[in-house]
Amino acid sequence: MNAFQILAICGMLSPILYTVMWILGGVLRPEYSHIRDDISSLLSVGAPKKRVFDVFLILSSTLLFVFYLGLLWGINNGQIPIVGPILFIISGFMGVLVAFFFPLDAGGEIITYRGKMHLILVFTSGLLTFAGMVALWFGLAGVGEWSAFATFSLISAIVALVLMIISGIFMKSKYRGLLERFGVSAFMIYYFVLALMVFLTN
Repeated sequence: MNAFQILAICGMLSPILYTVMWILGGVLRPEYSHIRDDISSLLSVGAPKKRVFDVFLILSSTLLFVFYLGLLWGINNGQIPIVGPILFIISGFMGVLVAFFFPLDAGGEIITYRGKMHLILVFTSGLLTFAGMVALWFGLAGVGEWSAFATFSLISAIVALVLMIISGIFMKSKYRGLLERFGVSAFMIYYFVLALMVFLTN
């Protein structure tokens, strides 16, 4: 097993840990609703079991960032434009900042500078990831074994963008938790497939 495969395993573990985290939210907190409550509320200031969920988020975010650091050289032997991997690295770094320093305010509110930074970083990270997906589609279209992934990358970007918009529109509704999970899942599946491709092609 080489270094890129080890990094790819980190990339595959990240979305798994993140998904387990919010599933556990409904198990460890009976009052928590997957349909009504957003995922970030599990980690808000003063939230029950916050430390447990913090561990999951920190591990997930760090593993994804570490995977991104090797992405440029792990795809097609480094023979791709650097834009996509750079966008992913910046997005991953923002995710780490959120995990360590910027939880939502108590009750899942957005009041203080910290809470506002949470929203800004999460939103910006999502846009950068979307842009990275498009960049990989553009850079990998017609590149041998990566051409099918390029198509998958474009489709994933479109689906993720649509779900992000829908989630934003209904952010204040009683279904915001469910809609957010659909949106997040599009990214989680993409991360896993990207990491799997890196693993299989190295």
